[in-house]
Amino acid sequence: MNEPIRSAAIRTKLQEMTESIGMIREHLPDSADAFTRLGIVRDGIYKRAEYAIENVFDVCAMLNTDLRLGVPGTDEDVVDHLIQHGVLSREMLTDLKAMKGFRNIVVHRYGAIDAALTFAILQEHIGDFTRFRQEVEEFLCNRDAAADDQA
Repeated sequence: MNEPIRSAAIRTKLQEMTESIGMIREHLPDSADAFTRLGIVRDGIYKRAEYAIENVFDVCAMLNTDLRLGVPGTDEDVVDHLIQHGVLSREMLTDLKAMKGFRNIVVHRYGAIDAALTFAILQEHIGDFTRFRQEVEEFLCNRDAAADDQA
């Protein structure tokens, strides 16, 4: 795995993801009832969540491509490649599948989203983004350290 990777671009995507999650945290109320009454702010939270998830899968695709882990047919294939090659932990698989499912709900059933359910999902899984960033950053740092050792 000595292929060059786009570390700066990946870190930019991770920062964009983190900024979106920060905005969600800032505006996410303490209760499902309050979340339901947010109106257009709730819609903004949905869009920021969607954007954060898209950044996650962009990072995964970039790593898969740069590391030449195989030609994926789906996002799930990309994640499988990253797990098989030790880029991401096996535990991250469940988190990423949940993110993808949440994104699909937001994108494809926008008008019929259950606000209380969405609030519960956000409350329970908002930390998944931080864990994803930590795993990717750890991989990049280990890779940078290995490259320095070889130099």
